[in-house]
Amino acid sequence: MRHAVIVLIAVCCSGAFSYSQTADELIAKNIQARGGLEKMKAIKNIRMTGKFEGGGGFTAAVGQENERPNLIRETFLLQGMTAIQAYDGTTGWQIQPFGGKKDPQLMGEDDLRDLLLDADFDGPLVDYKEKGSTVEYLGHDVVDGDDALRLKVTLKNGDIIYDYLDPDTFIEIRKEIQQFVRGSVREHVVGYGSYKPVAGVMYPFSISSGSKNNPEAQTSTVQKMEVNVTIDPADFALPASLKTEEKKSGLLGIH
Repeated sequence: MRHAVIVLIAVCCSGAFSYSQTADELIAKNIQARGGLEKMKAIKNIRMTGKFEGGGGFTAAVGQENERPNLIRETFLLQGMTAIQAYDGTTGWQIQPFGGKKDPQLMGEDDLRDLLLDADFDGPLVDYKEKGSTVEYLGHDVVDGDDALRLKVTLKNGDIIYDYLDPDTFIEIRKEIQQFVRGSVREHVVGYGSYKPVAGVMYPFSISSGSKNNPEAQTSTVQKMEVNVTIDPADFALPASLKTEEKKSGLLGIH
């Protein structure tokens, strides 16, 4: 009985200690686990290529380029056609040839939300106050049967990210994203695994996405990642045809 009481006290004390941790302390541990802020900030751009796998054995080649502070270009190659989504720091644009639309188009605000999450170079936890976000520590939770630390990130636009950290390594293992679009809630889950160091910083080489009921509906596997490489600024830049369209819209007072 005495042993049982000691164990119970130890468990209670452990729980009290874990809840006494603050969001900022956990974020600091996460940054350190990823390689430290100095090494993270030394990376100015990233280029990666990989393989996308969907349901029923569906596969495609994917690529992504990121450059500080928030430039991004994502490509999706299938059957000789390439879909593109990009953000130049101000405006999002895309080419979606699979729908028969081979010309560049401006992205709407709602469609742009997911791309802007990917464009956040260091992720939502780093410099969150400067980004206008707030972070709360919500205690322990369970992810795929394992213990996890749960952080609630409320973005400047009101969207919410529930960020889950491994309690032993403090590395991010899952995000549950809630986006508030025209009075409704859009939810999806992103999982992270197979972390490897690149230039001293840990990056996930396996990324899954889906719904809460099917969180691994789609998986992207990084096959090659390079940092601090030469990237053509034109990769992110708004195509000339869209610059003309934007200028006309501005002159007509269309927003």
